[in-house]
Amino acid sequence: MKIGTHLIEPALILAPMAGVTDRPFRVLCRRLGAGLAISEMTISDPRMWKTEKSRTRMDHAGEPGPVSVQIAGHDPALLAAAARHNVEHGADLIDINMGCPAKKVCKVDAGSALLRDEALVARICRAVVEAVPVPVTLKIRTGWSRAERNGVAIARIAEDCGIAALAVHGRSREDRFEGEAEYDTIAAIKQAVNIPVIANGDIRTPEQARQVLLRTGADALMIGRAAQGRPWIFREISHYLSTGSLLAEPSREWIGHLLVEHLAAMAGLYGDAQGTRIGRKHVRWYCEDHPGADDFWREISAETCALRQRQAVALFFGIEPEPSAIAEAA
Repeated sequence: MKIGTHLIEPALILAPMAGVTDRPFRVLCRRLGAGLAISEMTISDPRMWKTEKSRTRMDHAGEPGPVSVQIAGHDPALLAAAARHNVEHGADLIDINMGCPAKKVCKVDAGSALLRDEALVARICRAVVEAVPVPVTLKIRTGWSRAERNGVAIARIAEDCGIAALAVHGRSREDRFEGEAEYDTIAAIKQAVNIPVIANGDIRTPEQARQVLLRTGADALMIGRAAQGRPWIFREISHYLSTGSLLAEPSREWIGHLLVEHLAAMAGLYGDAQGTRIGRKHVRWYCEDHPGADDFWREISAETCALRQRQAVALFFGIEPEPSAIAEAA
């Protein structure tokens, strides 16, 4: 799939997820088969750009291109300014968030709340497209509510305004993450527009990935929660789509080494204390399907030292701990 001049290969995309898709996770997913990894959303309010949270979200050092940054807000002028700011700081693609169902986002008329105001959608899309020289993509849901699935209308507006590609989560804002994703609206959107359409929602296995592609006719797939604790899902899906066969499950030792590397990268970005705290959820996701996970989580959940956290993970997965972690524990 191409977005502007950027070739996305394979056509598998890591969905932007607040508090999850930071630089270490994006880099890891790209290495393990994602063709594109979109950053967690950056608020359009310029007063927030200099905070520590925004600094780390805008850190793309060493990240493989194309770099895609998601912006969120409801004011067309502020979103245009945010797009320019991120392009000046290394973004190759800008993604507009109209898909987030979180209350704190919707209550300020951002995210999926925007879907109920089609005129505002048009003003935002046009303002951002005109503000930057890079392709602009849009993430939406099927509609504002189950009774108002206006995804096709929104998609046509987006295309008319110059949006280069459209990602669609197969739920309405009202659905949040409940129930099952529906793909008929995504299929209808694909038929209604000529820009690339990316299908998102409930794609947890290679077999489901192929079924969603066949059902929707989408140009690409976007994976979110299924990549949490399993970033290698992208290479599993890519292999299955190209060969029809499933890859063998990675070994426990390989997963352990991957998690230790992931945690070390987080400590490098955030510092020891914050990296350890943020890393806890990843530890739980990686370990939850392994024997002894509940007892291990109770032991490690309050750990405050990054080295000791990685040592404990190494011992859980049966691999050699870092020498520095052994010394720290001693």
